[in-house]
Amino acid sequence: MNVLQISIAAMPFLLALMSRTGKAIAPCLLMSLFTVLLGEEPHRAVVAWCVGLLIAAVALRERLRAG
Repeated sequence: MNVLQISIAAMPFLLALMSRTGKAIAPCLLMSLFTVLLGEEPHRAVVAWCVGLLIAAVALRERLRAG
């Protein structure tokens, strides 16, 4: 994987870092790692990335809502 693919895979983790609570950071980090590890199997990597992005989006929405 090149740097661009790894940075896209890390997007859920980076979004989770912007959330107010730390509850979403660990699952998003795990999903980002799964995305990188499953990079050879694109369908599975996309599922892991989407789950991580969904978790991060909900955490970020809660921060903006409470903000």
